[in-house]
Amino acid sequence: MSAPQEPPPERSPLATFAEKAAYIAAPGTVALGLLYYFGSVYVREYYSALGVVPEDLGMSVQNVMASSTQAIFFPVCALLVGGLIVFLFFGLVERALAGPRLAERRRTAIILLLAVGMAMVFVGSPALFSDLTVPFLAGLPKVFLPALLVAVGATLGLCAVHLRLNQSTDLRGAPRSAENDRVWLAVGALLIGMLTISLFFDMAQYAAVVGRSNAKHDAKRGYGGKPTVVVHSRVLLTHNARDIKFKDYGTASGPYRYQYRGFQLLAKAPTRFYLVSHRARYRAGVVVLPDDGTVWLEIRAPK
Repeated sequence: MSAPQEPPPERSPLATFAEKAAYIAAPGTVALGLLYYFGSVYVREYYSALGVVPEDLGMSVQNVMASSTQAIFFPVCALLVGGLIVFLFFGLVERALAGPRLAERRRTAIILLLAVGMAMVFVGSPALFSDLTVPFLAGLPKVFLPALLVAVGATLGLCAVHLRLNQSTDLRGAPRSAENDRVWLAVGALLIGMLTISLFFDMAQYAAVVGRSNAKHDAKRGYGGKPTVVVHSRVLLTHNARDIKFKDYGTASGPYRYQYRGFQLLAKAPTRFYLVSHRARYRAGVVVLPDDGTVWLEIRAPK
């Protein structure tokens, strides 16, 4: 007669709560980190396209994360729709190949899906890890298609792994073994990693492209929404901005005798003002003024 087993030690309510909180906090932390990363990519590309040094802005974490919504809204919607399509595809393929009479056709489908998927992964992978030339057209196709090709290939490979692990025999018709299953599980884990990397890469590329395109759009429409400013300066300013009205009020008006009208506030850094002319367009020069007491800005609501 075996000795009675001791009951497991009781866990404290605090330990139980901490374990449950970890399940919630860990995904939340990853999501917040991704929001911050994509937001920072968007902000960097947006202000770099306008001629502003993004590292000087000192934006808060909240502002960076808020900017990420413009960068990831469409990719997240596309991922949700794509995930639904993939889920339905998996279900239809498995249902169409179910039953012992279709075992040979099922094995052929597994081989084809895995071969096509791995070929797509091998073709698109060089663009993710190196600067090797890939056979895609220049422009946006060369930016997005390599990672998208890897994602589709990894998805097809995962479908093959799913079909293989849900049948009672291996590809040769012999009974399944634990050793072969471990190999297929390792292949599935590798494909999941490739799928994750490719989607992350494409979302980062999308955030960069959206940042640059939004900057160009805002500049071409005259920086709409940017506040107008009147610059009061102690010294004469040297700049190349067009259509700026200058007036010298003389020494009787106080230390800030020089006034400049026609500027818009493009960005504010802790120690600098980035200004553009109200007639400026894309690739126009940016006027940088120090925030050291030499000038003060009269900021007005955008027109």
